[in-house]
Amino acid sequence: MPSMAELLWQRAAAWAARSAPPAAAILPLFGAPALADGLSLEQAVAAGDVAAARAALDQGASAGETLAYGESLLARAIETQQPRMVALLLAQGAKPNVADAEGLTPLVLACERGNAEIVGQLIEARANVRRAVPDGTTPLATCARFSTAATVERMLAAGAKVDTPDSRGQTALMWAASAGKAQSAAMLLEAGARIDRTTKAGFTPLFFAVASGSAETTRLLLDAGADVSHRGPESTSAPQLAAYQKNWDALRMLVERGGVDLAERDRNGEQLLHVAAASGDEPLVGLLLANGADPNGLTGPSRITWVTEANFGMPPPPVPPTPPLLIAARHGNVPVMRALVAAGAQPAFVAANGTNVVLAAAAGRSAEALKEALAMAPDANAANAAGATALHMVIGGGMHGELGAMLRVLADHGARADLADARGTTPAAMAQGGLATVKAIYDQVFGQKAAPVLAPALAEAHP
Repeated sequence: MPSMAELLWQRAAAWAARSAPPAAAILPLFGAPALADGLSLEQAVAAGDVAAARAALDQGASAGETLAYGESLLARAIETQQPRMVALLLAQGAKPNVADAEGLTPLVLACERGNAEIVGQLIEARANVRRAVPDGTTPLATCARFSTAATVERMLAAGAKVDTPDSRGQTALMWAASAGKAQSAAMLLEAGARIDRTTKAGFTPLFFAVASGSAETTRLLLDAGADVSHRGPESTSAPQLAAYQKNWDALRMLVERGGVDLAERDRNGEQLLHVAAASGDEPLVGLLLANGADPNGLTGPSRITWVTEANFGMPPPPVPPTPPLLIAARHGNVPVMRALVAAGAQPAFVAANGTNVVLAAAAGRSAEALKEALAMAPDANAANAAGATALHMVIGGGMHGELGAMLRVLADHGARADLADARGTTPAAMAQGGLATVKAIYDQVFGQKAAPVLAPALAEAHP
């Protein structure tokens, strides 16, 4: 069974396929025969010409005419968003409950368009506010998503059921929350919508509000008593969803309410503090630390299963347990780096693959973060398990706006260009054999060499 979104898409495509610009010279292309002295009713409705439509009706045209795909003239008028045309057709006997071939009634279309005046006209004409489309989506749910709170209130007054789920278990409150319609959500709650009802997939209205990015809607549901402890698919919590969506305001609200497990890792293996450290949101980092987040907490293994096509890439390598400080350094978030150290983060931490705070910063694109990292761990020539130093990583990172500044920071701190990694490659050799733009900036900072500086083993092989 097609979903509501699919039905609306099909409906729009069908309308576009048989529509034409509203010019009298082109209107006969719609297929309806023109009257001897004017437009046909179908042409007049499509053009939004109320006077021509009234003239066609006066000459015997029927307001109840059915077009291709079972579309009614009333539905066509709703598509063109003409309240005066809708009023005329209803006054001339157009039926407000005639569905098209896809099961969409004029009221559903009006709700999808969101025009409160047209929705009101249909309700006045006794449109069935409870008649759902084939996938179970009700007009109330569609209006809650697209129209105004006043329209939602009017539909409820006309007898719409507040908590009818569609085939996915999604209710009008969830649709309102997903669209960030706080006023409509408040109206539905006042009418008795269940605040913690779940979809078949396990989502509550709070999850939809968090995903919408609307702080106002999230706050409304929290104030109304939404269950913060509910878990969605893969045991995802509302705070974790807020972190996935980068909805930092919602995450702040959830943490401030208390009861959030700050030591829990998400499906990526990260705690909330790791995600906040990557975001650069220093106040959020401070809030998490104040509520007990561990500044030295380590990431864990990811639960994500990567699927790749043969010969078309491979999953990223596993990341060793990593503290928030290294993540902040990698993302160039200096204020967060300082806040973490002030809260007890260990600057001397070295991950299992040999990465320390300097190497983490070198993998990013911030000279300021690299300088801060060297102030915390002052060894510009520390190498990881593969023998790569910060200079290897900066040169290997390619051309970017911070390249020259990062190279100067390393040069100022004594970085050596002649140290070979496990494969025998030195930073100087990388620069000389790489991009011309990178080489030019490297030469400006480290000085031009007559030949690449090679490791001893390579020097013997290249006399």
